[in-house]
Amino acid sequence: MKSLPILPAVLLFALALQLPAASSQPGGTAVFQEKCAACHRNGSIAPTQEVLSQLSRGYILRSLETGRMESVGKQLTRSQRLAVAAFLSTAKTVAQVSHTGYCTVERKPVLDDPGWTSWGFDTANSRYAPIAISKLTRAEVPKLKLKWALGFPGAYATYGQPTIFGGRVYAGSEDGTVYSVDAKTGCLYWTFKAPTTVKTAVSPGFGGRLVYFGDVKGDVYAVNSTTGKLLWKAHADSHPEARITGSPVLFGTRLYVPVSSGEEGAAIDPKYPCCSFRGSVVALDSQTGKQIWKSYTIPDTPHPTERKNSAGTAMWGPSGAAVWSPPTIDAKAHEIYVATGNSYSDPPTPYTDAVIAFRMSDGKMLWHRQLTPEDRWNIACVAPGRENCPDQPGNDFDFGSPPILVTLSNGQRELIVGQKSGVVYALNPDRKGEIIWESRIGKGGPLGGIEWGGAAGGNAAYFPLSDWDPNNPAAGGGIFALRASTGQEIWHSSPPTPACLKDVGCSAAQSAPPTLIPGVVFSGSEDGHLRAYDTKDGSVLWDFNTLQTYHTVNGIEAHGGSLTATGPAVFNGMLYVQAGYTNNIAGNVLLAFSVDGK
Repeated sequence: MKSLPILPAVLLFALALQLPAASSQPGGTAVFQEKCAACHRNGSIAPTQEVLSQLSRGYILRSLETGRMESVGKQLTRSQRLAVAAFLSTAKTVAQVSHTGYCTVERKPVLDDPGWTSWGFDTANSRYAPIAISKLTRAEVPKLKLKWALGFPGAYATYGQPTIFGGRVYAGSEDGTVYSVDAKTGCLYWTFKAPTTVKTAVSPGFGGRLVYFGDVKGDVYAVNSTTGKLLWKAHADSHPEARITGSPVLFGTRLYVPVSSGEEGAAIDPKYPCCSFRGSVVALDSQTGKQIWKSYTIPDTPHPTERKNSAGTAMWGPSGAAVWSPPTIDAKAHEIYVATGNSYSDPPTPYTDAVIAFRMSDGKMLWHRQLTPEDRWNIACVAPGRENCPDQPGNDFDFGSPPILVTLSNGQRELIVGQKSGVVYALNPDRKGEIIWESRIGKGGPLGGIEWGGAAGGNAAYFPLSDWDPNNPAAGGGIFALRASTGQEIWHSSPPTPACLKDVGCSAAQSAPPTLIPGVVFSGSEDGHLRAYDTKDGSVLWDFNTLQTYHTVNGIEAHGGSLTATGPAVFNGMLYVQAGYTNNIAGNVLLAFSVDGK
């Protein structure tokens, strides 16, 4: 996530490196080679040129003009943006065609039917679906077969966690289209077009009558679940680099929205006054969108510091502590927990790379527990001039995944959270985040360690390991089972050597959040495989390779890809997962599996 914390991906941020004046119009090759290649050389932070070549010209242009790299694109002329997109892309253009495959029978949502209704399944972010919800047993998992596939036209990535409620599946996409489809057949009920990428889960509320989601421009939407009509739209933060990547969480009559940013990418411009964004949580009235409270993860307002960079631009701070993942709700204590990202600039603060508790009623910060001090970093730290890079930068070890709230058999409560450092922590929420245990499962890195999250249930926690290596795509990966009470390793399962190593973007890394049902944990890989592991010993029960072309219910040519930022949802005997990610192997498909298949 970087501009992402992890964002296992900063797309094209380096295009801002000392860009030529508007009067100078070099070709795309010259702009990229002279100004961008240094940062895109090995893919350790930004995608390599080979990975970018998978994307269409339209996708690259959209990223620069209305997407997550808009701040970079503003520093290019229109002709320069077009030239770079034309130089980079070798992909076949995917037309924005009219959707087909609409449901022939209009069925209203079953409003008393439960489902997988949020990113983490529940407000504790456990990602654990009990048998009453999953209705899928360990014995049935090896029998899973593809039932249907839905293609996302014009999209080259899938980001959001699928959610299910009332017989419908909801999913967002890279081009901003949100889909409501029949859970059994995949036929379309409606689509809603946001102006830019929707990376969040689509969360149903009020008995499934409304659904909520956010986009990378920082806007939050409430849409009628039956018709797809917009009820309200709210802007979560006034900072121009604000975005919503963590899914909003509905609890009671309030929608709690985490706010992250793309300012790490904007910092590559020597003329940019880095940095002034700070993360926050916003509580909205779920029926009107009206703000009830807003609390920043850094209480101190950013201001100009005494330092200027080598280009003479004033530096700002404190900054950072973005919230990349969904909030965790503690109904018992009436508190909200979030995990934060790194600092972007000096001075350091104790609120970055931390878990923070807010009071649910008014947003007052109750406690914070920093787990990696002085982790100051932005994209300028990998640029040739390093103008906006802080002195003595850190390792970009922020949190991209939420804390999981668990209650052990002895009644003790824990917040279990994994970090990009490769360390999993258990904190005591009743003792102001006091550390109970910590367990290292990997070496960590900017795209290493634990990227998007874990799952917990039955006195065990499960975390996949990324540890992505730009020089060795066979490195990294695997999944670990830890005892929730002590952090002791129960087992770990190493990944096989990927069969796709010759393909651009292939990797053994496992950065996607896992999904847990009784006896089975599902974990996706950047090699395109979704595997089911036995929770007793980590043996593989089922393995599906998404890297193929699909005949879809909506008549779109769709391809599978890396499982990177989204995990599967399991409900009523079916499993749903989206495949494809722009920093690895692109893809544009939602897949549904059942024991009976077709």
